This record gives sequence, structure tokens and C-alpha cells, in this order.
Amino acid sequence: MAVSVLVVEDDKNIAELLQMYLEKEGYAVTVAHDGGAGLSKFRTIGPDIVLLDVMMPVMDGWSVCKAIRAEAQTPIIMLTAKGETDDKVTGLKAGADDYITKPFEMKEVLARIEAVLRRTSGATTEKKARRLTFDKLIIDMDAFELIVDGKKVDTPPKEMELLFHLASSPNRVYTRNQLLDEVWGFDYFGDSRTVDVHVKRLREKLEGVSDQWSVKTVWGVGYKFEVV
Repeated sequence: MAVSVLVVEDDKNIAELLQMYLEKEGYAVTVAHDGGAGLSKFRTIGPDIVLLDVMMPVMDGWSVCKAIRAEAQTPIIMLTAKGETDDKVTGLKAGADDYITKPFEMKEVLARIEAVLRRTSGATTEKKARRLTFDKLIIDMDAFELIVDGKKVDTPPKEMELLFHLASSPNRVYTRNQLLDEVWGFDYFGDSRTVDVHVKRLREKLEGVSDQWSVKTVWGVGYKFEVV
């Protein structure tokens, strides 16, 4: 069965271009031209992945992303305007897995879709422990729950995956490029600030919870989950 892609994009030329190229690659593509229609079609067809524009009528991309994330863990790639860093950061905070800056090349779109699908399909076959426990912290990837000091904390999928990856190898230092490759699932050729954004959001949730562990910056290198 073909992998289903929902394209939510109000620019009909861009939407048609995406549909043409994706169908050529064997994907089953559904298109919506505003956020409200996009959310409705998401609930109807249950796609495998969503390409989601930011600025749209009825509902903007951020609102659609939050609505989807409240219901499912379906991978979401945001389509942002060139140079609009705030759009990228807002999309990541809303729970997006990745973003692509317009104007884009189709080979980049295809590479990122393939990477997300490879990562999510691999997760279903992974048999090793998916639940880590530390002082006042539980990272449960099977239930997709982050429990901090006994309370469930809503956390976007990519933040969960990043924290789990770091915490799976306590005290190991990862460079940003390693994290982009191992968590995002391919040789990321975008902005390494993506990692910094996710770490910052994790720290806001975890800062000061315990003196037995922390997400540490190793200056000039990257990050580690430090356990004392």
C-alpha cells in the first residue's frame, strides 16, 4: 500500500507541484488549501505524514499542528517562509518534527519525508527498552509520556526523542551534527539551531527538578545528559 501524504498548502501552484512530484515517487497524495480543510482531511484519511504550510486561511499551520498533535503522533513537516526564524521556532514548539524553508527543492522535500518515515517505521520494530527512569524523571517512549516529579508534562515528539536519545547514554557527549543525524535520522543540511531550540525547551521543563541529573552544554562540542 502506498504511503499517504497530506499536503496542506494554500498556494495552489506549490500544492500542485508537491502533489505531482510526490505521486511520481509513488506516494498517495491528498491536498487541502486551508487549515480547516486540512484538519478535516487529516481526521478522515489518517495520513502517514503531513506537509503543513504556516500562513493559511481559516486556521494557520501552528493551530493545525497543535490540533493534530493533540490527537496523534503523525509526523509533521512545516513549510515556512524564507528567513522566518520565528516561524521555525513556533512550529517546533507546536510539535512539528521538522521544517522546510521556501523556496525549496523537491529533492530536499523527498529526503526529509523519507528520513521521517524511516525513523518512525524503525521505531515500531525496535525491541529494546523504551522506558528510562531517573530521580523524579520517567521517559516512556512506548506510552510517549514524560513524567517529571510525578506529573505528566506535555512534550512534542521530537523533544521526547532527543531527551530519550541523550538519556539512553548518560554522560556521553553528542555534537549537534551527531544529534541531527541520529535523532532526525539523516545528514541534516539545515540549521543546527534546531537542536538548540529543542534543548532550550527541554530545559524549561526539567530545570531544577533533580540534582542527580541534568541536560548539560559542553561548550564548543554539544550536549550530554549528565548523571552524577
